[in-house]
Amino acid sequence: MQPPRYPRDMIGYGATLPDAQWPDGARIAVQIVLNYEEGGENCVLHGDEASEAFLSEIVGAAQWPGRRHWNMESIYEYGARAGFWRLHRLMKDLPVTVYGVATALARSPDQVAAMKSAGWEIASHGLKWVEHKDMPEEEERAQIAEAIRLHTEVVGERPVGWYTGRCSENTVRLVAEEGGFDYVADTYADDLPYWVNVDGHDQLIIPYTLDCNDMRFATPQGFNSGDQFFSYLKDSFDALYEEGEAGQPKMLSIGLHCRLIGRPGRVMALKRFLDYAQGFSDAWFATRQQIARHWAAVHPPRLSPKPSQMNKAAFIDAFGGIFEHSAWIAERAYDLELGPAHDTAGGLHNALSRMFRSATEAERMGVLTAHPDLAGKLAQAKRLTEESTSEQASAGLDALTDQEKAAFTTLNAQYTDKFGFPFIIAVRDHNKASILEAFQRRIDQDRPTEFAEACRQVERIAEFRLRDVLPS
Repeated sequence: MQPPRYPRDMIGYGATLPDAQWPDGARIAVQIVLNYEEGGENCVLHGDEASEAFLSEIVGAAQWPGRRHWNMESIYEYGARAGFWRLHRLMKDLPVTVYGVATALARSPDQVAAMKSAGWEIASHGLKWVEHKDMPEEEERAQIAEAIRLHTEVVGERPVGWYTGRCSENTVRLVAEEGGFDYVADTYADDLPYWVNVDGHDQLIIPYTLDCNDMRFATPQGFNSGDQFFSYLKDSFDALYEEGEAGQPKMLSIGLHCRLIGRPGRVMALKRFLDYAQGFSDAWFATRQQIARHWAAVHPPRLSPKPSQMNKAAFIDAFGGIFEHSAWIAERAYDLELGPAHDTAGGLHNALSRMFRSATEAERMGVLTAHPDLAGKLAQAKRLTEESTSEQASAGLDALTDQEKAAFTTLNAQYTDKFGFPFIIAVRDHNKASILEAFQRRIDQDRPTEFAEACRQVERIAEFRLRDVLPS
């Protein structure tokens, strides 16, 4: 029976971020998305069962089953008729990514021509601007294929980027399986691009944003004025720019909608922000396609062991020796709820240590007694495990003087006689002198205190061993 596995990735890059290496040493990448949804929203004219109710000026809007909603339609029409052109005049000289709903693009040929003349990337925003959460998998797969076909027909080339937005739990997998996209944007999980593996295919994910997004002009907890939008974008830029100056460059993603930010009372906030951000010579404005190609070249997918995806035999073979001669710890850890967070050295160390800590005292004692004496007879006879041999050598314990050997031999005997288990210390934290100092200090402790200390050292040794084989 397959043990529980948790699919969500709660660790990401962790504490050690990759250096984005944005072009020309840029401290921040600024990525602007213009969502083009007008003409692709829910409407009975489009064959939908009800009118649209999402992201408009109408407070508390609800779908009207079987009926046209004239006010809602006209709000979306504003985005295509007026908002788009206002934004095009403002940003035609900037690299912009358009999330284009295929049916909306098909109903707006002049706008598509303007996007192309500006050199904007036109990514796919799906076939229609509708909810996908309850859509059967085969239907969603078919809609993805039709969106690509129609997009290619209308724009003149197939999209290389994808964002559904109102997606299902299957969307990212289905788009990755299609195999023709440089990136997928249906996630909000990071400030940097990252790779996922879908059935053997490495798919680049470029996260999008719902906070630096004008949609919050149309949500209950959102922006009431352009000043709030400007302030939020500026603060976001400043925070990420500061992190970039400190050596950890990120990406600022900004989401826009023709019918929202395209209104006169809001567009000046965007203009003020663009003027501000363009004042930084080391801010890289880029399309998502440019970011995707940069990331794929500089940070291609890395192959590394994935403990949470291993079968039991492979898992035990790989990690059964992390705790000295105690494969039972790995056997028990395999049955835990493992996930991507356990595919790192720290994550798997936690899982293995949990099993060691929850074991009986007799079982833990067995782990302690499985460890060899430091610089003892097994080392001299070259009968240590490969890991123990390397660890002892790292502290110079394989090259002791006769006097040092005598000191270790005496201390080993005294310690084992007193506690019933060998002296254990994570030698990679020490040198010969500090090991001897710890030896002499710990031999005077009472047994419960020293048993606890020896167990901590066992866990520390395991941590070092895991760092040798898994990403940290």
